[in-house]
Amino acid sequence: MTELTIMIGTIVLLFFGTLIAIATRYKRCPPDRILVIYGKTGVGKNGRSGKCYHGGGAFVWPIIQSSQFLDLTPIPIDIRLEGALSQQNIRVNTPSTFTVGISTEPGVMENAAERLLGLTLPEVQDLAKDIIFGQMRVVIATMPIEEINADRDKLIDNISNGVEVELKKVGLRLINVNIQDITDESGYINALGQEAAARAINEAKVKVAEKERDGEIGKANAEQMQRIEVARAHSQAVEGENNAAVTIAKSNAIRREQEAEANRVGSAAERVKQADAEREAYAAEQEAEAARATREEATQYADIVVPAMVEKQRIETLAEAEAEQIRRMEKGKADGIRSVMEAEAEGVKAQLSAKAEGFKEVFEATKDNPDLSALMLMIEQLPDLVAEQVKAISNLKIDKVTVWDGGGNNGGNGSTADFVSNLVKSLPPLHELTGNVGIQLPEFLGRLDGDRPSSSKISYPTQREISPSTEEAAEPISDRVDSQT
Repeated sequence: MTELTIMIGTIVLLFFGTLIAIATRYKRCPPDRILVIYGKTGVGKNGRSGKCYHGGGAFVWPIIQSSQFLDLTPIPIDIRLEGALSQQNIRVNTPSTFTVGISTEPGVMENAAERLLGLTLPEVQDLAKDIIFGQMRVVIATMPIEEINADRDKLIDNISNGVEVELKKVGLRLINVNIQDITDESGYINALGQEAAARAINEAKVKVAEKERDGEIGKANAEQMQRIEVARAHSQAVEGENNAAVTIAKSNAIRREQEAEANRVGSAAERVKQADAEREAYAAEQEAEAARATREEATQYADIVVPAMVEKQRIETLAEAEAEQIRRMEKGKADGIRSVMEAEAEGVKAQLSAKAEGFKEVFEATKDNPDLSALMLMIEQLPDLVAEQVKAISNLKIDKVTVWDGGGNNGGNGSTADFVSNLVKSLPPLHELTGNVGIQLPEFLGRLDGDRPSSSKISYPTQREISPSTEEAAEPISDRVDSQT
């Protein structure tokens, strides 16, 4: 139990010690000071060796960090500048009072931390005094003495601008500038003052003389005006009496004229009012007619245009429905045709597949004798070939055949038989057709005489000879055979 109490006490002491350490290391910055924390602050890589705070507070780590304050109290500086050369090389004495202080502007107060931290107030004052002395001499050297004496505002602005820039480099700012009386060793400024005073006195004397002259002139003018006004008053009195008489006469004439004008205006006003009344009546009737026309137009539109538009929409709807029905019917027909064509294609494909299987079996059965397979395929196509031969003369239309025979037989057939035999022989021989593709037909289909199929004569063992009849031989001059197909 004792060990537990000791442990708890130790923990409590550590906790409170930590709190006290944190409280003592947390630095609060009053508004009239700048808190500077230096050491390991993490800002050295940015060109700054410490952190500056104006107001608020910050925690200062023990061992690795430390802190100090910069006082913001204004510092008055008396500058007794004597013998400064102006633009005309005239030495000028310019006593003045400057008020400076440490700047709180970001970036400038870091300069103060780097250059003023640890300096006493007199040391800061001496540093600022040296900077101000140098800048005042530079500013006065750029200005003529007349401008320095006459334009104090410009002198103060130039000094402020020049001094402010240099003070910021050390972390200070210019609060106030007060220029006292300006003098010079040569008495030039006094001479300027005497000149200005004499000019002012002369101007005053001129103004006094001008005022006296104006007084005398005013007096004479007053007397002249008095006499003129008295004479004018007498003449105006006589003129007034005459004018009064004339005015009375004019007044009577004007009265009579105004009475006549009033009568005329009254009569004209009556006619104008009557015309206005008639015009308003006509305008009202015109508006009524326009409203009536608008109503008739709306009625006609409702009775004619609206039904026509409804009928047009009905016709368009029916036409669209009919067109849609036709499109669907045509689409159904097209689908049916496509189905039929697909079925036919499937049938043709099945036929071709079956024929290909048959050809394959024929080739397998006759693979030892390739000529036999070709012969079998040729025999399969023989009916088509014969049909093509028959077509060669099937479409011949022979209306009349005339044969002239001289009666000589010469051991041959008659002319009619020769004609028919030659007609049959003019067809392409079957053996020549098959010989062109390298196939030799069997002898029961006929044979070729000689070695060249294209020029040899074909012997048909089943050919029936045609001989002329007795009637044909009895007509040696001409025989006419009519046949119709």
